[in-house]
Amino acid sequence: ALGAVARWGLTTTFDIPVGHFPWPTLLINVVGSGLLAALPLLQAARRHTWVGLLVGTGALGGFTTMSAASVDTFVLIREHHIVLALVYCLGTLAAALGAVLAVDRLTTSAARAEAEDAGWDE
Repeated sequence: ALGAVARWGLTTTFDIPVGHFPWPTLLINVVGSGLLAALPLLQAARRHTWVGLLVGTGALGGFTTMSAASVDTFVLIREHHIVLALVYCLGTLAAALGAVLAVDRLTTSAARAEAEDAGWDE
């Protein structure tokens, strides 16, 4: 619930008119993707399964919102902003993947190996 409330707060604070680029949702998904990728690097999450579930599935799962990104894309299409919809859809996917790759680059191979040894790669 905390993640969903944070997402709601951001999207209502930065209310974007219909037919405009929905950057708050894009940023939420990119930041959330990066944080999810970094979660196995937290020692507490590796030691206690419930921490990963609480923070990952719970808070960050509620914070990220690919369903809202899908709705935003279809709204842009409905409003005849086809190019903007395509840029938004592909941009969201590329930026989220970029965030995950950035987390990978910012971590050490030892930290990644420790997370993988803890079973986070399964």
